This record gives sequence, C-alpha cells and structure tokens, in this order.
Amino acid sequence: MTEPNPIEVVAPNLKKRLSGVTATVVRLIPVQARMIGIVTTGPGLPADLPHITLGRAATLPRDRWRVWHARRNTEMALGLIYRRLLGRKYKLLFTSAAQRHHTGFTKWLIRQQDALIATSPQAASYLERPATVILHGVDTDIFHPPQDKRALRESLGLDPDAVLIGCFGRVRAQKGVDLLVRAALRLFPDHPKAQMVFTGRITPDNEAFVTGLKAEIDAAGLTGRILFLGELPWEDVVRHYQAMDLFAAPARWEGFGLTPLEAMACGVPVVATRVGAYEALIREGETGSLVAPDDLDALTGALRFWLDHPAAREAAGIAARAHVVANHSIEDESRAIVDVYRGLLA
Repeated sequence: MTEPNPIEVVAPNLKKRLSGVTATVVRLIPVQARMIGIVTTGPGLPADLPHITLGRAATLPRDRWRVWHARRNTEMALGLIYRRLLGRKYKLLFTSAAQRHHTGFTKWLIRQQDALIATSPQAASYLERPATVILHGVDTDIFHPPQDKRALRESLGLDPDAVLIGCFGRVRAQKGVDLLVRAALRLFPDHPKAQMVFTGRITPDNEAFVTGLKAEIDAAGLTGRILFLGELPWEDVVRHYQAMDLFAAPARWEGFGLTPLEAMACGVPVVATRVGAYEALIREGETGSLVAPDDLDALTGALRFWLDHPAAREAAGIAARAHVVANHSIEDESRAIVDVYRGLLA
C-alpha cells in the first residue's frame, strides 16, 4: 500500500514471526490509517499495510514532529537511536502489556519515552510512570455470531450436535492447556455431548507436553472428543470461534489475552482465569466466569455450570456479544490511541 502524506506516526515491527504484538499492529493500522497518517516499518507484515523501509524511517525530513510507537524493547531502542544519534524528530511512545517487574534496561528505556500506554490497569501498575490505559478491542464486523451454526460446523467437519468448548492460541503449559484437558477428563464421562477443540501452533519444545496429554486422553477413552487441530489459517480460526458454545482461557499468566474478546464477539461465553486483562473483560455470571489460575477444581466447576445450564449459556452468549460491541470495539481502541498521538504532536 502507498504511504500516507504526510507521515505523522511510524509503528515499527521488529519481529519476523507472527506474535501477539505483530497481530496488534496488523489489526490496528488499517483502522488508524483512516484517522491519521500512519505507516508501519520492519519485516513480517502484510503487503497491504501502509509501509516504509527502516532506512526511510531513519531519514524522514526534520520538517515536523512524528510519533514513533514502539511495543518492544528493540523498538524503543531503535527510536532512541533515530532521535538521539540521527537527529530525527520523533516523539517516543511505548505500549506495554507486561504484568511483571521490568528489567533495569527496560526501565531505563521506559524513562526515555515521551508517553506510555498500558493495555490494562495491571500492566500500568508496573510501569512506575503515568500511563494511559487503553484496553484492546476487536473488529466486531469480522468476529460475529454465525447465521447457521449447524451448517458452519458441518462445513468445518465438527459434530453439529455437540456442545463444543474451544481454546485457541499456542498450545503450551502457560495457557493452562493441561488444566483444561484434565477438567474435560473429569466432566466428559457425565456429559456425553461435550467436546473440546484446541487450535494453535505446537512448537517443537512443546511436542512432548502435548504427547503426554494425548496419552492421558487416550487412556480415558476420549480421543475423538478432545481435538488438537494445529495451526489454522486466520479465516478458519474466526469460523471456529463462531462454531463454539463455550470458550475457555485458563492461562497461568498472560500479558493481555485477546482470545476471550474474540470469542465473546462471536456470541460465545468465556471461562477464564484471573490473569492478564481478563477481569476487565469478563463480567462474572453475565458473560462468563472467572476462576483462580492453576485451580483445577474451580475450572472444572465453572465449566460444569455452563455445560449443565444451556439456557444460561445462550443468554450469556448474547450478553457477551453486546458487551464487546458496546465496550471493546477496535474503532474505540484505535481512536483512543490516535488521541494519544495527537496529544504528543500538539
């Protein structure tokens, strides 16, 4: 895509492999480009985003201030190099999702920034400087309930009569996948229609972890009811969200965690742990349930409630969609970030 004129904001992405940060850039830039002159720079981004080379970002004319919006340490450091060593007129902005104490080097980088954004109140509490809290949003035109869930399931090769529980994202212990499998092992003998669907990449270092879980599933005789589909094309991930009856996000820790919002936008209630921004996203009993991390009994109990009460589950799905549309649209997130840009450029 051709770059806007004039360029007011540069959003770097210094990682080739798809990550949550990269996905955030990909989601936001097309919406923000309708509001302000913004470009990306760096590798691994779709060709349809407005983009300039890193070399051009280092040599933009000094005729105006621009915002350099970093989301990683490397990007904060590069912005400093461009401003201090190359004399570029960049206002430095950093967005943090991390909910942990930062290293000394990261703290130093954060102190050099002109402004900070945090993706949750919890993330803001670790920055040791004032930050604007802007929760992530989702595109509710892309994520929406299906017109015909039964037909959708048939097209995906899923049981149209099952009660489907989904868990999407990289398959690893951090995400609590083992807890969710063991909750299913407890619940499924008494819930013959229940099935569980995992999508997401299994990295080589997690293959033994998943193999062990599959052995437990096989031993319980539930092989056909707990499915690991692997990494899917993005459009298929969206369709799988739409096919679910219930979504689970039992992470042990999380930066922000976008999957519950995506599920709720599709009209699916969510059971999640009290990590990341989940407490700010899920309304207890209304759009889903919240449980303590690493608490198998609590997770099992919450899932059992929604499996046992289909009318409540359906009502929560309707409420979940309405909640996301009203409070967590990507347009609102984009507009709030652009307000920070304009404040820096004023």
